[in-house]
Amino acid sequence: MSLHGFAMRKWLLVFTRYPEPGTTKTRLIPALGAEGAADLHRRMAEQTVTEAKKLPEVAIEVQFAGGDPARMQRWLGDELRYQPQSLGDLGDRLSEAFRLAFDREANAVIAIGTDCPDVDANLLLTAFDQLKTYDLVIGSATDGGYYLIGCRCFVPDLFVDITWSTSVVFRQTIAIAEHLGLSIAFLPTLSDIDRPEDLGDLQ
Repeated sequence: MSLHGFAMRKWLLVFTRYPEPGTTKTRLIPALGAEGAADLHRRMAEQTVTEAKKLPEVAIEVQFAGGDPARMQRWLGDELRYQPQSLGDLGDRLSEAFRLAFDREANAVIAIGTDCPDVDANLLLTAFDQLKTYDLVIGSATDGGYYLIGCRCFVPDLFVDITWSTSVVFRQTIAIAEHLGLSIAFLPTLSDIDRPEDLGDLQ
């Protein structure tokens, strides 16, 4: 279905965690310590939200783990929506977040994490623009995952039978999308900051 000329109701789902030392960015603790890893996560999340807030006419929902709505609101501001992440693996959590957004009459939904410092407002605008003509938009990460995924209808199969936290996540997702006959728009490949060896990618 063409969305040309149709006023899109756009939702941006930001997946993050309350920055509590010892539970945040645990793979970076050997390099940065518990406090340092939590502080890096806090700064990257704040940068991502700052960029997201530049988008016009986009509902921003923070899908959070750890903390509670009051602490999240004090941290990132009271103009955003806050929703605790659902139970299950990442696929379950993504699927439920997309389902809820489309149930609320969104017609273009994008999910991002807060681990990729190069995600900015221009890239997010490009991603939403791609959903005017493509079924799926996706940005691959250098570790074999993806830092952004978006679609214009709920496609739960995209999040099933994926080997999460491995180098095949992106490849498996594209295989499913192609099997379903979805048209796909690809964004540039970017780096996530997840492990000590990734720290060299930080400015």
